[in-house]
Amino acid sequence: MNRLVLLITLLWSIIAVKAQPVATQLGKAVNLFEADAQMRHAILGFSVLDARTGKPVYEHNSQTGLAAASTQKLFTSVAVLELLGKEYRFKTIIGYDGVIDSSVLKGNLHIAGYGDPTLGSWRWTETKEEVVLRKIAGILRDNGIRRIDGNVYINDCAFSVQPIPGGWIWDDIGNYYGAGIWGINWRENQYDLRIRTGKKEGDSTVLVGTAPVLQIPALLNQVTTGKKGSGDNAYIYLPPYGLQGFTQGTVPVSANDSPFVIAGAMPNAPQQFAYALEQQLKQDGITVSGSFTLYLQMLANKRPVPVMKKTLGQLLSPTADTINYWFLRRSVNLFGEAFAKVIAYEKNGFGATDKGVELIRDFWNSNGIEKSALHIMDGSGLSPQNRVTADAEVKALQFAKTRSWFNSFYNALPEYNGMKMKSGSIGGARAFAGYHTAKDGRQYIFSIIVNNYDGSAGEAVKKLYKILDVLK
Repeated sequence: MNRLVLLITLLWSIIAVKAQPVATQLGKAVNLFEADAQMRHAILGFSVLDARTGKPVYEHNSQTGLAAASTQKLFTSVAVLELLGKEYRFKTIIGYDGVIDSSVLKGNLHIAGYGDPTLGSWRWTETKEEVVLRKIAGILRDNGIRRIDGNVYINDCAFSVQPIPGGWIWDDIGNYYGAGIWGINWRENQYDLRIRTGKKEGDSTVLVGTAPVLQIPALLNQVTTGKKGSGDNAYIYLPPYGLQGFTQGTVPVSANDSPFVIAGAMPNAPQQFAYALEQQLKQDGITVSGSFTLYLQMLANKRPVPVMKKTLGQLLSPTADTINYWFLRRSVNLFGEAFAKVIAYEKNGFGATDKGVELIRDFWNSNGIEKSALHIMDGSGLSPQNRVTADAEVKALQFAKTRSWFNSFYNALPEYNGMKMKSGSIGGARAFAGYHTAKDGRQYIFSIIVNNYDGSAGEAVKKLYKILDVLK
């Protein structure tokens, strides 16, 4: 009998817990989270809306500005789809000055970039580097050009010569996720650095080379061999326009003789593109008597940039919603910075990060999010100076749900913990924001951000998941 009473009591306890309002359950979960030793000096921002009614379900520090890392991408993503449209395409124009006479261009070839971040990207068949280069050579052949008696000008003046936003840190900007954005970009402004490890922990390593060949004099290698299975803990220190750089950190002992690969950020993407194009034209038998000259070189030498007189053709990027898929699904920072700059270019005629960010804040201000809730420095969330509120994130997600392009936006969101949501991670910060439909059919929009936790990031994420599990 005692066992039966105990079982009945236990069942009633479970039923009673499930019968509690979601807000009460969330409150208890948050209290447990904040009482955890790992969160002793942390701060949590949390907001949940009923997706159907738009009414708040639960809020906790929802108006406090926090570093939200890559969940900040949501603001850029929605803004570009709404301001420029999901069918928007970046363009690259091929043209010339002078005349074409008997297969000779007596003048200069111009490649004018407008920030296409997919030029040379491996993510789409039509953007792969060999395809792009052949298209340009094909445009010249189709127009009867076999020789250029002049220069090839690589013109990226539509965007600022400053490729990285303010606030990005030294440890980031030499590595692939900290790649800058130019008017002309190439291979997502990434290169692979190949390193041959030693046989045991502590051994020195050897730089085997880069792919593609990096157009700088030298990289000083200070990476050492780490424990087997320790992962990539190496950093590349090479700023934009830098001519020399160095590496530090560790990479694990290789299981075989194949080099370990780490991805770096190109210090000068237009230069890398110019080099690749030069090699392609040589391969196709199109000779150039002059040089391949960058817009920045003309500015530095105070020389006027010749004007393109006629257009030969153009390259178009995949559509904005297609780019946005990778921006959210794989958290490609480069695409967010391209979006921020191209918004400024299309609205003001010049692509600068600060102007693009301000236009994004203006857009959200006109759609119910105060500017003071969006202290942002970039389009991707990489700067540790960014501060946004959980309340602002749920409002942005709520706005997206009302738009005609919502399905493609929703599809772009990754899935974590059985929920469609964007994740964010930066030093001492973890965040998730997205949508979830509970077993009872109730739909939620949520944002949860924690800053300044102690210890393991993996453990912090597990504890955030426990809170979000209440919405299931």
